[in-house]
Amino acid sequence: MKTVVIDAGHGGTDPGATYRGYQEKTFNLSIALNVQRILSQKYQVKILMTRTTDVTLSLGARTSLANRENADFFLSIHNNAAGGSGFETYIYNGPLNPNTRTYQNIIHNTTYRAIRGYNVRDRGKKRANFFVLRKTKMSSLLIEVLFVDNPGDLALLRKSAFINEVSRGIAEGVADALNLPKKSTPTPTPNPDALYRVIAGSFRNRENAEQRIESLAGQGFPGFVVPTTISGTTYYRVQTGAFSNEENAKEQVERLKRIGITDAFIVRGEDTPAPPQPEPEEPEDGLYRVIAGSFRNRKNAEERVTALAQEGIDGFIVQAEIEGVTYYRVQTGAYADRENAEAQVERLESIGITGAFIIGGGLTPPTQPDPNPEPEPKPEPPVDDGGYKILGDMYLTACQLDAYTKTVNPDAPDLGRFYLKYGEAYGIRGDVAYAQALNETNYFRFTGDVRADQNNYAGIGATGGGVRGATFETPEEGVHAHIQHLYAYASKDPIPAGLEKVDPRFDLVTRGIAPTWTRLNGRWAVPGDTYGQLILQLHERNINHALQEMDEQREQLNDVLDEI
Repeated sequence: MKTVVIDAGHGGTDPGATYRGYQEKTFNLSIALNVQRILSQKYQVKILMTRTTDVTLSLGARTSLANRENADFFLSIHNNAAGGSGFETYIYNGPLNPNTRTYQNIIHNTTYRAIRGYNVRDRGKKRANFFVLRKTKMSSLLIEVLFVDNPGDLALLRKSAFINEVSRGIAEGVADALNLPKKSTPTPTPNPDALYRVIAGSFRNRENAEQRIESLAGQGFPGFVVPTTISGTTYYRVQTGAFSNEENAKEQVERLKRIGITDAFIVRGEDTPAPPQPEPEEPEDGLYRVIAGSFRNRKNAEERVTALAQEGIDGFIVQAEIEGVTYYRVQTGAYADRENAEAQVERLESIGITGAFIIGGGLTPPTQPDPNPEPEPKPEPPVDDGGYKILGDMYLTACQLDAYTKTVNPDAPDLGRFYLKYGEAYGIRGDVAYAQALNETNYFRFTGDVRADQNNYAGIGATGGGVRGATFETPEEGVHAHIQHLYAYASKDPIPAGLEKVDPRFDLVTRGIAPTWTRLNGRWAVPGDTYGQLILQLHERNINHALQEMDEQREQLNDVLDEI
């Protein structure tokens, strides 16, 4: 029997890509658990999971598991970010194990066939120097399902129907590629190795199940819908984990109860128990949903979600039509017990959200307008939001900046030294500015309006609609203009002595309007509601890549010491 390791990317303290309160790690785990379920049910295969819950796991621990177990195939499931849309797969860009290209072709094509009906773009079969592809001894594949920071892709990821379809495509692709034998008709003999599946609600209406998934995602619990027919009635179960140890399943139920999901229960074995057990009834009055603000302007609701995230409170937007008026509600929790909902309102009030209220008794919005809809805010004066400052120290080296970029674009120019040079001159975090350039240029591939020969790495003057923006004579001048433009946003001081004004839009900026990276939202890029967050995510990826390289070098040097 062949062994397949399924790796749900990121997890725990590493959320992966984040956008509008949604985290990549949650989608990764939902898909990975679904793929595990399908393969285990239909095929003769041994499945090992790198994680089945929201835990922190190093890249080395993931690959070590696969190598230690002599797995036949390693599958890493991720979702993308930093601009773009669509589905793509990766294999290692170095020496490959036999059949790796064939595996990629089969799994890529089978998965895409399963989701092309959703008008998903096929970004192709690619190669890269990813750690999990490089460090696994067997054939391995990394899948980037969709882009979390693309609103259209995100809408699909939030649909359980899409999650089920893409999971089915991946599972069938793996089975076809590895030529896994199908299971014979199951016998009624109980399977001592069956899993304990945690069900966080069972509904007769699929839409209610999907709303429960959305609520759970906001609390950091991945889930997916499993339709089950019992006594002629179809139930839509929300599964939030599958455990080989019953105690671990019970702990998951307790965690769900702590966030107000009191109707969670455990199913032993496959999705249809034998004999059928009665399903918990869907609460007649529904959940108590906590709304941390109701707006007539979606942008204001998105700003509220961002502000809540900075306070450690997850939220998402729910659109409601009431008496012909559209409200954009910011939901921050859904609870079976009103007492827990009231506690969440108190928590919101403690951080200054005085307009929070509770919607209870059913899933249909009330027929009256929302109580106390938030007034549309006036333009904000320049403030320090407490975020990561644009002015400050740099920590990555030029080599580390350039090396990370080349894992995505091997033909990228070596610009790290210029970003550090001018970052030092202006007191700007040049290493983070470099991440901004990656975001603006798509890793110096220039897939937008700006051309590579313009040396414009910040999109200065490129306002969309084919407007290409400014052009600079040399790459160094382009970097200088980028840093200078940031300086205009972050500081009210004059240009440092000895440096010329090279940014053509320097005097158009309200000086000092954005002291932090997130204050660039809606200013540098419009609408750009999460522009600063995307920059910082890219910077974090650069840092993590540098740490991985340092770990590898440390291992190599320790080997040398052992030889000496």
